[in-house]
Amino acid sequence: MYYAILAYHEEGVVESWTKEEDAALMTELLQINDRLVQEKSLGPAARLGSTQSAVTLRGKGAGIVTDGPFAETKEQLLGFYVVDFPTFEAAVEAARDLRRVNPTAVYEIRPISLYIPGAPLESRDEE
Repeated sequence: MYYAILAYHEEGVVESWTKEEDAALMTELLQINDRLVQEKSLGPAARLGSTQSAVTLRGKGAGIVTDGPFAETKEQLLGFYVVDFPTFEAAVEAARDLRRVNPTAVYEIRPISLYIPGAPLESRDEE
């Protein structure tokens, strides 16, 4: 079964890390990613950009685009993993591995009720 592991953190804290601190954390997180890939348990994963450059689409019809997400939370959604495990407990254990490396983050584990992998994306540089 597919599960989403949603990574939340205080954006200001993450943005305060030096490039070296961020690189060190990413090195450790990528070791877990590599292990999950070898186990054939990891699907798409992404580190999201700043909420300051995000917009929200809501409303009727075509909707209205407004600035940013405005959730009443201390942490922001900063990334996610899609994993495939036979049990919910195994997905929770994968999230525990991520938290051991990044103990100030909060991880939400949620079953995915529909998973459509889509087509591989090639990066398109903005002109």
